[in-house]
Amino acid sequence: MSHPYLNKIICADVLDGLAALPDESVHLAITSPPYNLEKNYEHHDDNLEYAEYLAWMRKVWEATLRVLVNGGRLCINIGENKRQNITFPTFSAFINQCIELGMLYRGTVIWNKNSAAKHCAWGSWKSCSNPHIVPRHEYIICFSKGQWKLEGDPSLCDVTDKEFMDCTRSVWMIGTEHRSKIGHPAPFPEELPFRLIRFYSYRGNTVLDMFAGSGTVGVVAAKLDRNFILIDSSPTYCRLARKRINAAMPMFRQAPTEVVRLPANGRQAPSSPPQ
Repeated sequence: MSHPYLNKIICADVLDGLAALPDESVHLAITSPPYNLEKNYEHHDDNLEYAEYLAWMRKVWEATLRVLVNGGRLCINIGENKRQNITFPTFSAFINQCIELGMLYRGTVIWNKNSAAKHCAWGSWKSCSNPHIVPRHEYIICFSKGQWKLEGDPSLCDVTDKEFMDCTRSVWMIGTEHRSKIGHPAPFPEELPFRLIRFYSYRGNTVLDMFAGSGTVGVVAAKLDRNFILIDSSPTYCRLARKRINAAMPMFRQAPTEVVRLPANGRQAPSSPPQ
């Protein structure tokens, strides 16, 4: 399906951006939402009351469900949510939300980040009084809309034998991406969307990231001959995503991507995109 936002970056609030997309226009959504851990994002308060945070995220999943095709997939990357010695099992809350919305739960990947970083948040040192488990992993929870099977031309599946076997395993060993290298407070490595896109979509499908940040999903989608739609509320991150995608696209596409700015009502603004 062709529409004005295909292979574009939408600069807007996530719900306004999703509202601008046509029904059933996306085959695969891959995203890593704000974790609500007080990270320094532009244009987002990452310190919401937990109930408010979950209510907001449920609206995002519901809006995403509308734009997915039948059989389309949603993959959510989320970590452990630790704050002041209280752990909120956000990944399980997201699973429950998506199931309540009628999505089919495909399973969870444990992303082992191979982190060798030093830590000192172990709680009571060498004591059983209150020791802490320090996360060295995150989750990728996966769902389908309506049916398990995504219809498509089998000749457009491009996952290799090794990639397929690696993707079917529930633990993925992938190193982290450096914030300073990318210019975003919470980037994920290209290997993560690479695996999900190869595993869950056909060439020519459309891949969405509604919390696009530095645009990694768009970069990888372009490299893998998929269309993309990115949404982010920060003009700075939208410019960064455009720069990264356009640097990769000459090898894969002819036309550079653009940033489309949406006002709060969800309609395209008449002004030029961020420069």
